[in-house]
Amino acid sequence: MNTYAKYNQSEEDYLESILTISRQQDVVHRIDVAKRMNVSQAAVNKAIKLLFEKDYVYEDGKHLYLTETGKKYAESVYEKHCIIRDYLIKNGVSANAAEEDACCMEHLISDETFQMMKRFVSGVR
Repeated sequence: MNTYAKYNQSEEDYLESILTISRQQDVVHRIDVAKRMNVSQAAVNKAIKLLFEKDYVYEDGKHLYLTETGKKYAESVYEKHCIIRDYLIKNGVSANAAEEDACCMEHLISDETFQMMKRFVSGVR
């Protein structure tokens, strides 16, 4: 098993989805997250409860928001996603395959490998 494997892929996917949705519209509802992730409302409710317990999200009635901690975590996951996707595209992988692969790889990649990809994408070698 990969020594860098994380056991919080689902958590990271939910945080990344909330972050992405919040950048596209003023408020985030649970149904928005369910649609984006193609999961049931029940799955979202369960995940939000866990994210709330870890102080990553809060609600004001029916709107979801990332806490400062949750936002930092979500942004780091999203940055990994974007860097990995761009790295793959720059190395000849189709945009669709790169997007799909980045969704999986962002949860498993070591910091050393991620930093190499980041340098490559930014043109620093």
